[in-house]
Amino acid sequence: MAGAGNDAPAQTGGGGGKKPSKPATASARSELQQFLYDNAASRTTIQREGTSYVANDKDQLDTVKKTIAYVTNPTSTLVLVNKKRELDSGYVPPDLVKAPVEFSFSGDSPKQQMRKVAAEALGKLFAGAKEDGIELKAVSGYRSYASQQSIFNAYAKTHGAKEANTFSAHPGQSEHQTGLAMDVSSSSVHYGLEQSYGGTKEGKWLAAHAAEYGFIIRYEKEHEDETGYMYEPWHLRYVGVTVAKEIAQLGLTLEAYLARF
Repeated sequence: MAGAGNDAPAQTGGGGGKKPSKPATASARSELQQFLYDNAASRTTIQREGTSYVANDKDQLDTVKKTIAYVTNPTSTLVLVNKKRELDSGYVPPDLVKAPVEFSFSGDSPKQQMRKVAAEALGKLFAGAKEDGIELKAVSGYRSYASQQSIFNAYAKTHGAKEANTFSAHPGQSEHQTGLAMDVSSSSVHYGLEQSYGGTKEGKWLAAHAAEYGFIIRYEKEHEDETGYMYEPWHLRYVGVTVAKEIAQLGLTLEAYLARF
């Protein structure tokens, strides 16, 4: 299986809980701990008024003005975006590139893009999967704020806004806007995004090996109360190799991991 390579210090994890792998030098460890400290959930939001979305009496979305916690580290590989921490509507990652992998669809689309560091890591993950006889295809990566708004509105019309928000994010609350996430699938589930994917050989390979390439399964089973979303075995989030390995080892969500610092 192809190796995933090493992270630069600023992409690694550590500190607290079970003892992490020791960095090569005291300087590297200091840089690592500073990186984690700087990106702790408690230090990376600012409160200001903005437009939010709420379900109305007809279970559709209404917009309201309210105080929102906006993330202050949107370009960090450890940016935490969820229902309580939002990206600005105008945020676009500065270094989007087309991921060097096969897709489940033809033609060009913004959803083939990720941030450069994540795209390169995804290419290595796909190569490693291929060496192990695992077939993967990318389904959906970067989405703009406007694209996420359209997607959520469509789900809300079909499922109702409250149910839709168990599996789809409000605009500004989607990891896809960070450029660090990619949904992947395989022919075993007809390239769909299905929870049953977790039980396939491809889904099991991802769960076992994603961290070697710097990715986590972002929305794990039995952590819906922490993440706000149902189990998504197809949703890969780039955080860097050492952080991903530690999150996998500790069995934590990204929310719980970043709360430790």
